[in-house]
Amino acid sequence: MTPASAPPQEIVLAEPRGFCAGVDRAIEIVERALEKFGRPIYVRHEIVHNTYVVNDLKSRGAIFIEALDEVPAGATLVFSAHGVSRAIQDEAKARGFQIFDATCPLVTKVHVEVAKLAREGFEFIMIGHKGHPEVEGTMGQLDGGIHLVEDVADVAGVQPAQTAKLAVVTQTTLSVDDAAQIMAAVKARFPNVRQPKQQDICYATQNRQDAVKIMSPQVDVVIVVGSPTSSNSNRLREVAHKLGTPSYMVDNADELRPEWLAGRARVGLTAGASAPEILVQQVIDRIKALGGASVRRMDGIQETVKFPLPKGLKLDEMTSKPTA
Repeated sequence: MTPASAPPQEIVLAEPRGFCAGVDRAIEIVERALEKFGRPIYVRHEIVHNTYVVNDLKSRGAIFIEALDEVPAGATLVFSAHGVSRAIQDEAKARGFQIFDATCPLVTKVHVEVAKLAREGFEFIMIGHKGHPEVEGTMGQLDGGIHLVEDVADVAGVQPAQTAKLAVVTQTTLSVDDAAQIMAAVKARFPNVRQPKQQDICYATQNRQDAVKIMSPQVDVVIVVGSPTSSNSNRLREVAHKLGTPSYMVDNADELRPEWLAGRARVGLTAGASAPEILVQQVIDRIKALGGASVRRMDGIQETVKFPLPKGLKLDEMTSKPTA
């Protein structure tokens, strides 16, 4: 039995963890826009929900805004990975900005499906978190007829105008298990509801949650690297907690508290899809400084997904950075 004050003996790394293809693409879009057009580049909302990434891009000339009236005429504007409403898209075009859309292609897929089915007369139930920019962007694809549910209890309150044509879409970064429970409640109330052909929850969210499910029973505590605003990072901590493993989320290594690790022989470590690997390595160094001896990387899915960049930012289209 490990003494209550003993330092950790092993760090177990979840696989996969950290950046997904949509996050890689979004960050690269801002980096290439800065390289091609020079600073500043305006970004509508945080490009991804990670403090380190946002601060790094700020230091290189990105300016993050919420309202488009903060952007000067003729500027280059990037939409964040979470997507934006039709109203934001239309306003940006009307203002004449040079626009690059960093919306994750898996979020765009949901937007396209919503627009297609709306033309066929469908109403929608969206499973997601109120106020999250992805939810606002997806619901904002339509002027109405889309009803948000955050949990099973919300399903009873949905009052669609008709039920003959009713479809479900979900936020891409939800808990897989929670979404399944809510989906079951929707089906129980609306048996003929149309479900997505492929689940909307993205491959990276699924893979990271599955890795935590495998890791949690093997460790004494789980540390998730991710920012408080990151939905998928929060869900990783919740997955471990629901499996009975003490779990904590840190934005960076400085937030790691020694008492979380005291008497815990094995520390499980993972990172949300918007958290860079450098933060994971810094947490490893911090745990080692507290006494953590070895690092073991778990076997897991090797992700090979890569999304193309928008036209105008591909390597063969790049020109040299303008001189001042």
